[in-house]
Amino acid sequence: MVQNIVGEDDFQKKVLDSKVPAWIDFWAQWCAPCLAAAPLLEDLAAEYEGRVNFFKVNVDENNSVARKYGIAAIPTMLVFKEGRPVRQVVGYKAKREFKKILDEVLAE
Repeated sequence: MVQNIVGEDDFQKKVLDSKVPAWIDFWAQWCAPCLAAAPLLEDLAAEYEGRVNFFKVNVDENNSVARKYGIAAIPTMLVFKEGRPVRQVVGYKAKREFKKILDEVLAE
C-alpha cells in the first residue's frame, strides 16, 4: 500500500532523510485529476515497494511544504533522491510515463 500521508512535521525524516527515492504526490481532496491519479500511484507503490517510497502531501493542510517546493498546480509529483528533488511531474499522466521516470531515477 502506498500512500502514506506526510506533512510539515515529518517531511524531513520520511522524505529528505530517506535512503531510497521518494515519490511525493502534492494533491487536494477537491482536485479531480489528483483523485484520478491515486489508483495509478497505488499500483506503482506496490510494484516499486522497497525501492521507492510513496507519500501524499495535502496542499490545503501543508501549504508551507508546497510553497517550499514551488507547487503552483496540482497534481504535482516530485521525486526526491538523496534529499533533493530530481524530477517533477505536473498533471495526470499515463502509468508508463510515471514508470519511465521512476526507472530513470533508480538507474542514476
